[in-house]
Amino acid sequence: MSNFNILIIEDDKILNQQLTELLTLKGYKVEQCFDGETGLLKASLQQHHLILLDIMLPERDGFSLLKVLRKSSKTPVIIVTAKNAEQERIQGFSQGADDYVSKPFSTVELILRIEAILRRSHHQVAESSNQELTVDGLTINIEKQLVFVEDKVLEFTPIQFKLLWELLLNRGEVLSKAYLYQKVLNKNIGAYDRSLDMHLSRVRRKLNEGNWQGERLKTSHGKGYCLV
Repeated sequence: MSNFNILIIEDDKILNQQLTELLTLKGYKVEQCFDGETGLLKASLQQHHLILLDIMLPERDGFSLLKVLRKSSKTPVIIVTAKNAEQERIQGFSQGADDYVSKPFSTVELILRIEAILRRSHHQVAESSNQELTVDGLTINIEKQLVFVEDKVLEFTPIQFKLLWELLLNRGEVLSKAYLYQKVLNKNIGAYDRSLDMHLSRVRRKLNEGNWQGERLKTSHGKGYCLV
């Protein structure tokens, strides 16, 4: 089991530590996280083989995290819910969860569920991810690194392309600046760093010049950006 990495996203520090100790004793490599926004950043790096995800999290709840994560990752997720929370389980499955455990849970059952999912996912051939996205006449092809408005090709730098791709891929979702700095710029956000704002402004301008509605890339003040 030492080849498998598990990410625990749980804000209850005592439970998080108990799970970490349990899984470490079983031979897994474990990374801890205590809020939804940081959890999304770590999960999006796709360095883990399975994620244990609590629902009630600070910064970003588990459902929102899972919805964004499933746009770009097939990493198995086990959601942790309250006992008898049937609606949470239904919503979790609808957002792409692979399994669930209810608090308080049997550690034996948890380990068996983790082992079953890892066996299944380890032998499955990963499906290819989306290669092309289209929104109201705007098409972006990640394989060819091209952006079209109808039949006209728009010129974007690699960073601008990645930023536009993330916003189209997660249309309607507010993506935090911290998340986009990691996914697009491959670095942590700095207190006085305005480079992402500059790139977004240029993407808007190029879309407008190409007769597409650049103003649909919205700034959610204090939160991040969103394509509406």
